[in-house]
Amino acid sequence: MSGPYNWQKSTERQNTTQSQLVANSYDILERSSASIQRSNQVAIETEQIGTEVLSELNEQRESLLRSTRRLQDADADIVQSGSVIKKLRREVLYNKLILVVIIILEMCILAGLIVLKFVRF
Repeated sequence: MSGPYNWQKSTERQNTTQSQLVANSYDILERSSASIQRSNQVAIETEQIGTEVLSELNEQRESLLRSTRRLQDADADIVQSGSVIKKLRREVLYNKLILVVIIILEMCILAGLIVLKFVRF
């Protein structure tokens, strides 16, 4: 054996090793804490962005619903206009037929007057 064992140096080495271990653990804990804080901040920002997006999507939904209602109203107006146009076409056709009948009657009357004028003389 090479001499008496120095318990004091061994204890100092152990204390130094433990101090370093505690310091390293504390650094790891601080980094972990900072990482958790950054993660919480990112989560809060993400939640805010999500809330803004949902709000904007809700506004767009309401706008689309208003547009849909306007389109339905316009569609109803177009259907009503179509029926009015059909009625007008029918009336125009009736007017043309009446005009043709009147023209034929006038021609018959004119032909009758011409025949009467030549038959008398």
